[in-house]
Amino acid sequence: MQGAMVNNNQNILNDTLLAQSFSQQDSPLAQCQMVAKVYAGIENAVCVLSDLKANRSYIYSGGVGAALGLQIEAEIDSIWEEGLFGRIRPDDLQSKHAMELQFFHMLKDLRNTERYDYYVNSILHMRNAQEEYVPVQHRMFYIRSADNGSVWMALCLYNFPPQQVEGNSYFGRIVNSRTGQILLPDQEQVSSILSEREKEVLRMIKAGSSSKEIAAKFSISVYTVNRHRQNILQKLHVNNSMAACRIADAIHLL
Repeated sequence: MQGAMVNNNQNILNDTLLAQSFSQQDSPLAQCQMVAKVYAGIENAVCVLSDLKANRSYIYSGGVGAALGLQIEAEIDSIWEEGLFGRIRPDDLQSKHAMELQFFHMLKDLRNTERYDYYVNSILHMRNAQEEYVPVQHRMFYIRSADNGSVWMALCLYNFPPQQVEGNSYFGRIVNSRTGQILLPDQEQVSSILSEREKEVLRMIKAGSSSKEIAAKFSISVYTVNRHRQNILQKLHVNNSMAACRIADAIHLL
């Protein structure tokens, strides 16, 4: 069951991130690769740079990679670093995906330049080279956006916490690196992504109702129902109703 929840949250993130549209502009890949390499060298971190437009990741490993028993690939045809995910405790991986999903929706209301001030900072548990779970600090940044607002480049850093970790649970928060403010996603803000009528329509879609049945329920036209459907997909950045239901459940919209 835990594995199903982890995969569900990952699928939701995948649907959300890869469904974005990208405008035409020069790729920031080379500059972002340099940033990742510098972090790997200075912090001994495992750095994963993900190009959401190309659905491709570039992995650079400092000393932490060997300590965690990781076989690191230089490039993978996915935005998901499965080799690392497989070593994360399943409950923590589920919580990590859910936190990043809410972070993504929080950033959508910010200007591109403001987004770079925020990152997710988590303490999770990964198996090391001796196959023992140890605390690992994970940080995730969106470091480039397209000029139309779509998130383009994401950077994830894995290294050991700079201080002793109390407890054995996942811990995550959003940090404003400019001000030092620490916050959790605002559930009220997340809840306002869809209008009340859109939520009602999505609940009926989730229950298996057709557009005709939804129209009869709310005394509206099928055309209006289909317009609500399209608005829901656009607001949740997904391509189909099944993905919309998954993401709505994950961020507690329904």
